[in-house]
Amino acid sequence: MDHFGGSRPKKEEGSNKVAGPIFTMASELCKTISEAKLERHKNLFLNYRNLHHFPLELLKDEGLQYLERLYMKRNSLTTLPENLAQKLPNLVELYLHSNNIVIVPEAIGSLVKLQFLDLSDNALEIVCPEIGRLRSLRHLRLANNQLKYLPAELGDLKELQTLDISTNHLITLPEKLHMCLSLQYLTADQNHLWYVPRHLCQLPSLNELSMAGNQLAFLPLDLGRSRELQYVYVDNNAHLKGLPSYLYNKVIGCNGCGSPVQKTEVQLLSFSSGQLTVFLPAEVKLIGTQLDPVLPLQEAAMRTLYNTYCQSLKDLKFMTPISLPRSLLDLLHCPLGHCHRCSQPMFTIVYPKLFPLRETPMAGLHQGRTRVSFVAYCCSTQCLQTFDLLS
Repeated sequence: MDHFGGSRPKKEEGSNKVAGPIFTMASELCKTISEAKLERHKNLFLNYRNLHHFPLELLKDEGLQYLERLYMKRNSLTTLPENLAQKLPNLVELYLHSNNIVIVPEAIGSLVKLQFLDLSDNALEIVCPEIGRLRSLRHLRLANNQLKYLPAELGDLKELQTLDISTNHLITLPEKLHMCLSLQYLTADQNHLWYVPRHLCQLPSLNELSMAGNQLAFLPLDLGRSRELQYVYVDNNAHLKGLPSYLYNKVIGCNGCGSPVQKTEVQLLSFSSGQLTVFLPAEVKLIGTQLDPVLPLQEAAMRTLYNTYCQSLKDLKFMTPISLPRSLLDLLHCPLGHCHRCSQPMFTIVYPKLFPLRETPMAGLHQGRTRVSFVAYCCSTQCLQTFDLLS
C-alpha cells in the first residue's frame, strides 16, 4: 500500500470529525428553511441551533411571506436584521428567549402584525422608541435583561395585555404606561423601583400587579380602587410597612415586608419661633422610633373626623350632626376596613401581617407559590405587633 495513500484517508477522517457536524447542521438548517418556503409553513422552529447570526436563507428573495410564528430560542444571536419586516411581513409571534441581543433595533417597529414578542434572557440595554409602533402587540416579555429605563412610547401599545419587565435595573416606570388601557398583567419583580406611579391606578383592565423584590417604601393610596385588580404581590420590599386599605379584599403577597429599619430617635418634641411655641402631635413625636411610623396626614385626619362625627351623633348637645360633603359622609359611614386587633376604622392605609397556614399543591399552580396564608390588617404597628391568630 502506498505510504501517502495510507496516510491521507486518516487525515481526511480526522478533519471530518470537526467539519462534519458543522456542515451537517448548516445543511439541515437550509433544508428546514427551504421546506418552510416551499410548503408555505406558518410555524418555523429554529431553537437550539447555535445560531450566531440571523440565517441568510430566511432573508433571501421574497423571504417567508406566509410565516406567522418564528421560534429562535436558546441561540447566540446578537442582533436582528434591518429588513426583518420586509422579509417576514405576516409575523404574528416572535420568540427570541435566551440569546445575546443587546439592542432592540428600530426595524422592529415595522412588524405591524406582531402580537407576541419574547426577548427575555438576553443582554438588552436599550429598547428603541419604535417599539411603540407595534399597535397589534398583546404580549411583551423583557425579563432578565440589563434595562435601566423603558421608552415612553410603550404607552402607545393600546392592545398590550401582558408586560414582563422583571429582573432588570429599572429605577422608574414610563409615565405613559397608564395609557396601555388593555394591560392586565404587569410584572416588575427584582428591579430598583422605589415607588409605584400613581397613574397606574388608572389602568382599567389591570388584574395582577407584581413588584416583589424592589425598594418600595409606599404604595399609592388609590391602588386597589379598581375592581379589576385582584392580585398584588409586593413581597420582599423591606421598607414597605403599610398597604392602601383599598387592597383590603384583594389577594396580597407581602412576605418579607416591613423589616425594621434602624433610625436615630428624634428628640424634638416642640419648636419655638419668637413668643410662639408649637407642641408636636403625638404621631409626629414617634418619627424614627420603633413604636410606630407616622400615619399619612389624610389617614390621621379621617380617623379624627370619624371619631368626632360618631361622638356628635351620640352627644345630646348636638341637635343635628356635623354638616359634611356627601362624598365624605358616605366614606365615614362605611370605612374601607377595620383593624383586626382593635376594630379601629381605617380609610387609606393598613398594616399587614402574614400568617402562613399550610402548604397545598394547588397553590403552587400560581407563580410557584405553595403556601396558603392569612393576612391580618391592623391600624398601626402597635396593633400589628400584639395581634395573634390565637388571641
